[in-house]
Amino acid sequence: MNIFKATNHDLEGVSNLFNLYRMFYNQPFDLEGARSYITERMEKGESVIFVAKIDDEYVGFTQLYPTFSSISMKKAWILNDLYVDEQARGQGVGEKLLQRAKELAVQTGAKSISLSTALDNYTAQRLYEKNGYERDEHFYQYELSLSK
Repeated sequence: MNIFKATNHDLEGVSNLFNLYRMFYNQPFDLEGARSYITERMEKGESVIFVAKIDDEYVGFTQLYPTFSSISMKKAWILNDLYVDEQARGQGVGEKLLQRAKELAVQTGAKSISLSTALDNYTAQRLYEKNGYERDEHFYQYELSLSK
């Protein structure tokens, strides 16, 4: 298994995984939209994407967005996306991607990595908790939706 930072060379593989990830969350198939979104993030340097490959096959990715903590006055990362292809699950891909995300956070002097997952995504919850992530019990998360 090879885990590395994605480049433009990886656009097709990452876009396909990103499309599958969105479909996992009940979004419609939109490979062109996925490609456009990932291209824009890469070109603008707005996120860091790590991919996992096994035998030249793209099997997983994680996408992190930089942010800042005003209270600690330090950088932080939002782990917004993590996906492992169904055929590669149970092989430690998700765990390796989380480890690489943690390495990025340490290298950049970040205070933390935060993430959200669906209430019924028990597999992901177990993976995150196994890797030291703790469910927030001090703050509620709110969101203002600007689209109907």
